[in-house]
Amino acid sequence: MSRQRVVIMGAAGRDFHDFNVAFRDDPGVEVVAFTATQIPGIANRRYPPGLAGALYPDGIPIVAEDDLERVVREEKVDAVVFAYSDVSHEHVMHSASRALALGADFMLLGPARTMLESTRPVVAVCAVRTGSGKSQTTRRVAAIVDELGLRPVVIRHPMPYGDLEAQRVQRYAEYADLDRYQTTIEEREEYEPHLDAGHVVYAGVDYGAILRQAEQEADVVLWDGGNNDFSFYRPNLTIVVADPLRAGDELRYHPGETNLRLADAIVINKIDSASPEQLATLREHIQRVNPGAAVIEARSSLQLVGGEIAGKRVVVVEDGPTLTHGGMTYGAGVVAARRFGATVVDPAPHAVGSIRATLERYPNLQSLLPAMGYGEQQVHELQETLNAVPADLVLAATPIDLRRVLTLNKPIVRVRYDLDEASGPSLRSLVEPVVRGEHVAA
Repeated sequence: MSRQRVVIMGAAGRDFHDFNVAFRDDPGVEVVAFTATQIPGIANRRYPPGLAGALYPDGIPIVAEDDLERVVREEKVDAVVFAYSDVSHEHVMHSASRALALGADFMLLGPARTMLESTRPVVAVCAVRTGSGKSQTTRRVAAIVDELGLRPVVIRHPMPYGDLEAQRVQRYAEYADLDRYQTTIEEREEYEPHLDAGHVVYAGVDYGAILRQAEQEADVVLWDGGNNDFSFYRPNLTIVVADPLRAGDELRYHPGETNLRLADAIVINKIDSASPEQLATLREHIQRVNPGAAVIEARSSLQLVGGEIAGKRVVVVEDGPTLTHGGMTYGAGVVAARRFGATVVDPAPHAVGSIRATLERYPNLQSLLPAMGYGEQQVHELQETLNAVPADLVLAATPIDLRRVLTLNKPIVRVRYDLDEASGPSLRSLVEPVVRGEHVAA
């Protein structure tokens, strides 16, 4: 019997996970290609034989998503699997239309098929959109586990932009590991705050192997679901962060709506920044699709680290993914500049290379720089741009210390943002019984 021929549409994350758990060892399926999008430089590679398994001695090609039609026709593809996140429902259906018009089936793989079981309690922190505040919520949950005398190990959603074989299983326990694995700025944004708190972080490509290794040192596995993806592991508790500043997106984006419907607890973040109308819309949508979820309302508390900024001219650097595919036009840095009396200098006239191209691609960004750094050249261009801006200091609202990767000609003041619970059941009251094995969420 001939094998079903499949293409997986991805962005170097869930696509590899879906292949590993659903297709790698299936003799009835042949994955003929991955397509890649969202992240610069991930196309025109191969998923290596060492990861692809015995059925794929030559590995699997990774091609640009623009080549989807060509690949489906030339390879006589039977089914296209969609496997990336933080895209509109309309985007998903446009992708489906491309596949269907070529005669292929179109598929989304669900939690039952792709979530792996753990021997440890699993708390999953997900979101409805990138930039909702998932990272600060994850940090708060990790601190709660610490307070309970248990050891959390964080497993982060994948960001494998380099040598995939070498990145099969990555363990981050100290800052030297960030250099050892040649992490991008985007990866550092997620890992450094956990390392600051003394927590071990795992990431990579093979999330089965990652889980087995992490379980050896974890009392609790904490899934940190980047890019608003749903968990790769079956959770005992699912916490989902919703953003009222983009009220309505929780029902318009994939798989954000899935997360909202799966949630045991929903954190409405940024209540101090949202309008009453935005909050009312989000609350109504939660009540409509998941009335049984516990609802916590919270602020994103801002603190300056490294000095005062009142009366200063500042160039603002923000978390990159929040501003690009997350769709936000500003973040915590712009809010802090306004709140603490700084003047924001527009960096656009001084931007170079890929940084200039990013600003041109996202023209609605409010006089700021996304912390782009997917490779050595882009890191250098970010550094050159920041040094050229006529400002008194860099106001950095990215979670990392930019001084570890950039050499700048002006001082840095960092904006730290933490979850400040305001109303509803406490996160501790939800997390404690689960991690102690006293209760498993439905």
